[in-house]
Amino acid sequence: MSIELTLERVAHGGIVVGHTEGKVVFVTGGLPGERVRVDVTQTGKRFDRGEVVEVLEAAPGRVEPPCPVAGRCGGCDWQHADASTQLDLKTAVVAEQLQRLAGIEWDGRVEAVDGGLTGWRTRLRFATDDDGNVGFRGRRSHEIVALPPQGCLIAVDLPYPDIAAVAEPGGEVVVAVADNGTAVLGPRRRLGPDPVRQSAQGRDFLVAANGFWQSHRSAPDVLCDVVLEGLNPRPGESALDLYCGVGLFAGALVDAGCTVTGVEASRQAVAAARHNVPEATFIDQPMERAAARLPRQVDLVVLDPPRKGAGADMVRAVVAREPRAIAYVACDPAALGRDLATFAEEGYAPTSIRGFDLFPMTHHVECVAILRRSA
Repeated sequence: MSIELTLERVAHGGIVVGHTEGKVVFVTGGLPGERVRVDVTQTGKRFDRGEVVEVLEAAPGRVEPPCPVAGRCGGCDWQHADASTQLDLKTAVVAEQLQRLAGIEWDGRVEAVDGGLTGWRTRLRFATDDDGNVGFRGRRSHEIVALPPQGCLIAVDLPYPDIAAVAEPGGEVVVAVADNGTAVLGPRRRLGPDPVRQSAQGRDFLVAANGFWQSHRSAPDVLCDVVLEGLNPRPGESALDLYCGVGLFAGALVDAGCTVTGVEASRQAVAAARHNVPEATFIDQPMERAAARLPRQVDLVVLDPPRKGAGADMVRAVVAREPRAIAYVACDPAALGRDLATFAEEGYAPTSIRGFDLFPMTHHVECVAILRRSA
């Protein structure tokens, strides 16, 4: 079914909202203010989903997507928007989520980082179809969209022959581009180093090739700089690095003179963290189990939870330590909003919230909130 819509506002998840006959339609491939023709791909009682097939009246920020599979691949959401418009869209989403979920009126703007819109991503996960074609999964689909001839435009330079060499039908290929080379991991064959070496804040970090490290080249240093600026750590202070991964923020806090305890559920990541930041103490347990082993009082806390957020129990466990300052690093503005609402109930409020476009062309955005006890 095809319908005509005037698109109204951006919503979380890389979609724009329209209405038809009193029903909400979540649309991909459009921009706020546009008049478009939409193919309805999914119908429901409360809302429908659709994708733009024709732009009847374009918004000023619309551009031609540079990638020929941009409308089908699930990796990018905003290739049809120019750089300034992408920042506008992400800013609107962060502001809406913070207001709706935490009652916070945010007047900031998502900030661009060095590197531009393409050639920034250093970690990728490819899928292979039954014929051995390498690509990415489609948006909200199990379909595998084969890579175009020029490869993935948002990725750094990749060794595509190596990717093809380790790929197997129906499998996956993980690629990590690092300081000591590029790791390419297929179902049964691996090329390049594992673990890989990454650097940030003057430290080297060993990371499993399929482990977690920020994807954007600039992200580790950008996030550490913002966290350190917000916390203003003092020599001799105690700090927690929760969801610490391989020790990125722990290393920055140790180098600022803090005594650091890190917590991470992944034993593999904690083993790397102990090597990367031997000056810190690390606990390899899920956060809810590790809470009982944490110091009863700390000066500083860094939280960098997964996309679902920290959750109310973890927020309360943090507040119970009475830190003078908390840095919350969020990869999802909805989770940030929910957790900030819980922090407010427990007497902590943000003194600053900044957003960074560490995932250009996609709907994802990274935020850093600095919290202190309310007056």
